[in-house]
Amino acid sequence: MANEQNLRPSEHKFTLEEAKKGAQKSAEVRRAKRDLRNAIEILLETDIKGKNGEIKSGAEAIAIAQFQKALKGDTRAFEVLRDTAGQKPIEKVMVADVEQSVIDEVEKAVLGDE
Repeated sequence: MANEQNLRPSEHKFTLEEAKKGAQKSAEVRRAKRDLRNAIEILLETDIKGKNGEIKSGAEAIAIAQFQKALKGDTRAFEVLRDTAGQKPIEKVMVADVEQSVIDEVEKAVLGDE
């Protein structure tokens, strides 16, 4: 629980001016990230005319380019396609409390020690 006894004194106290500068910079960074996201969304939705005259969205053109790279052996391109398609393998790590006697028994069984 947060209470005054748990608080650690800060080594640096910001002045009101420093805090305002930090807030302004943070707002600028958030706006820049928002603008970049919006620009990328527009590009992904934009129609692109292919070499054979077909019209595709930017996202479709990128997917085709990634697929072509994957066919040439680019494993990273394959991983991006696989993950985007929702087929990413599950990565789980299991942590359990196990008594030392159980660990010893398993080691004996695996190593063949008696």
